[in-house]
Amino acid sequence: MLSRFQAKTIYLLLIAFTPVGLLISVCVGPVAISFAQFLSVIPHVAQFSPPDDISMAGIYSIVTDIRLPRTAMAWLVGASLAMSGAAMQGLFRNPLADPSIIGVTSGASLGASIAIVLVGDSLLPLAGLSTLVIGAFIGGILAAFLVYRLATGSAETSTNGTSVATMLLVGIAITALAGAGNSLLAYFSDNDMLRRISLWNMGGLDVANGLRVKVAVLIIAPTLLALMYFRRSLDAPLLGEPEARYLGVDVQRVKVYLVLLVSIGVAASVALAGVIGFVGLVVPHILRLLMGPSHNYLLPCAAMGGGLLLVLADSLARVVVSPAEMPVGVITALLGAPLFISLLRHRREYGML
Repeated sequence: MLSRFQAKTIYLLLIAFTPVGLLISVCVGPVAISFAQFLSVIPHVAQFSPPDDISMAGIYSIVTDIRLPRTAMAWLVGASLAMSGAAMQGLFRNPLADPSIIGVTSGASLGASIAIVLVGDSLLPLAGLSTLVIGAFIGGILAAFLVYRLATGSAETSTNGTSVATMLLVGIAITALAGAGNSLLAYFSDNDMLRRISLWNMGGLDVANGLRVKVAVLIIAPTLLALMYFRRSLDAPLLGEPEARYLGVDVQRVKVYLVLLVSIGVAASVALAGVIGFVGLVVPHILRLLMGPSHNYLLPCAAMGGGLLLVLADSLARVVVSPAEMPVGVITALLGAPLFISLLRHRREYGML
């Protein structure tokens, strides 16, 4: 475990590298933008005024209409997934937990499939969002609510409130049920619907635009700030729930708010960008190994690390099979799975069980 000084160093390094990652994301793509070109269009972007030069007007359009919204969406979604993963690992006292443990991801996937098969991916007069986005968000929230309600109902006679172990088991059951429903809908869908379901489940940020970024800022950004409020409350349960209560922490209240915040943040992230795996598991897990279990630095570092990882993964997704584009969820899985397997193979060297 690193010292507190070294943990601060990691925190400062993430702050320093985040703008670099954002700049790379804005400049990288099928149409490469040089650093000089980007600097030349910054004044026009700030003034919302396209340049007179035709070639620079094209660069301005790419930056404002495509790259900036996509980069902002990638950072917000990555930050939400990683910080939610860190919160779930602290709540469940398990470094292998991730945001999908309470059924949000599977519920959102089922909601998206229902929207595609029964309604179609049509636009609604609600901030320019589609039925797929709305269905995925509602599905994720309902799945998390069902997991929490069933776990709480089974613990009504207990003085300890909601059991995280029961919540974990119910989450596994709801995830399996939602997966079965998703497979059933895919079985009865036609080729076009099946392709939409498959692509959405791979994750992608190609649909990012200004309106979706505004929705992400209005929903995801407040959840990130609210999770930061519970960073000290997450440290006490690591000692055990009885000890946390002895220290004056209202453990049941912390559980309720954490599940609520993670559900909203992850449901919005999955609804806007599809299913993106490993960000919520690998980033907080590695940072926990490096910085220790204290959430004071872990939560903000997880947000910056997750945002930076997804921004760079999305940049890679644009160029790896250019001019086509690979789903960013495939990139995160290809990067995250081998790294996580390596960590597990050398778990004793890293202080893991």
